[in-house]
This record gives sequence, structure tokens and C-alpha cells, in this order.
Amino acid sequence: MIRNVVVGRLLTGADPAAVQTALDAIVALPVQGCLDVRVGRDAGLRDGAWGFAITSDWVDAEAYRVYDLDAEHNRIRAELFGPLCAEIARVQFEA
Repeated sequence: MIRNVVVGRLLTGADPAAVQTALDAIVALPVQGCLDVRVGRDAGLRDGAWGFAITSDWVDAEAYRVYDLDAEHNRIRAELFGPLCAEIARVQFEA
């Protein structure tokens, strides 16, 4: 199994409703091979935290690659997250 972890640092003044819309769009993606997807905005428990996180579990590396190249996924990344984020970091690992 491959676990994908994404965190985003939001731009100052990023609209919380727009962030939630982007996160909801990731959850709604109908991509084969996804075992689980979780999203959330930072709970504000520690200063300096990033604005949101996404975790997704994939049956294997090939399923993750299909997701990573998916046209709708890339549209969401560019059009919904792009205008909101100063920085996005991601890591994939075998879990």
C-alpha cells in the first residue's frame, strides 16, 4: 500500500470556504485504487502549523501514479488549491 500525505501552507487571507471546497473536491474524486482519503483544515493547536492536510491510501504505486496524472485531480490542484497556497509539500511512502 502507498500512503500519500499532502500539506499546504495557505496564503494570508485565503478564504476558509474556498479551502473546504478544494478539500471536498479531492474527497469526491472517483479514482480507482483508492482505499481511503482523509482531509482536514488545521485545528490551530500549535503556532506555525500549515493550513490543511490530505492523506490518501492507494492499493499500490501504479494506482497512485494514475491518480497523480488524473486530469480532474490536476485541475483541482491548479484551479482550486493553486490560488490559495503559498506552498504545498507531499510525500508518498509504503505503509
